[in-house]
Amino acid sequence: MAGTIVDFFGYRAEDDSETAVSAVAKNLCPFIHDTCSKTLGRDGAYSGVCAVKQVSSDQRIICCPIRLYANDYEILRIVAERTFGVELNLYSGRTAVEKAKIEGGAVAVFGHRWGGELRLPKRNGTGNYFADWVLARLDGSGQLIEFTSIEVQTIDTTGNYRASRAALINGRRVKKSTVGLNWENVSKRIIPQLVYKGQVLQREPLCRSGLWFVTPESVYTHIIDRLGGDGNIDFGYAPQPGALNFLRYDYDETEPMSDGIPTALKVINNSCTTVEQVQSAFNRVRLPEAGVYGKALKAALYG
Repeated sequence: MAGTIVDFFGYRAEDDSETAVSAVAKNLCPFIHDTCSKTLGRDGAYSGVCAVKQVSSDQRIICCPIRLYANDYEILRIVAERTFGVELNLYSGRTAVEKAKIEGGAVAVFGHRWGGELRLPKRNGTGNYFADWVLARLDGSGQLIEFTSIEVQTIDTTGNYRASRAALINGRRVKKSTVGLNWENVSKRIIPQLVYKGQVLQREPLCRSGLWFVTPESVYTHIIDRLGGDGNIDFGYAPQPGALNFLRYDYDETEPMSDGIPTALKVINNSCTTVEQVQSAFNRVRLPEAGVYGKALKAALYG
């Protein structure tokens, strides 16, 4: 498997503008206006890799969730407006309480760089798990009246993109490496998480619209395939307790690509189903023909 890096420290690999080159030199992520938060294991160097593509495809695949926080965390504003049905300013954690009293309402944000992730108790009562984001609507007196939670997922990479990364650092050259995409691992991990967290939220009186799942279109497509395809799951539900709202992003192909400016993203679609639908679809996924393990073993043993 071979691929290349297509977005590096926020800018297209082909972008050799002063802005793009400077971002690499400073290890700067333009989406959080700070140092890249992703490091490489062995030497602690900053990764800078936002998106990759396989040599057999033209599709750019986002592999860093921070890439989805473009335009100053626009996804948070979109989810807040679609959940609460009103435009309110967003503030970090408990600072929203006083702001709500002044502005007649506000949204408190808990998550990445916004007031800390909320620790939630695990099923057996020991340890914790984290929600990526929690948005809480406060009324004019600063009282909590409704909230929702957001999970953000991109794609894990396999292989190694160090050769591609080194070529971009030294001369802004696009070079192939062994980087691949771990589709199955994402599907295996995220589906049980969505079901579990969705069921927990279903029991929360103030969570009236369910759980939001923000992901690139390519990841969404593979998850739906893992669930048996579009025909194996029903969408078209209204937001409700126990709902799963899929907000899908991709590159905006209608916008011109300009040097010194990150490639624009856009919402591809927003579809709503329920926790029960996802769980049921996962349980009734069509199985392969009988005897596939035996066939694979015989092929490996005897050729």
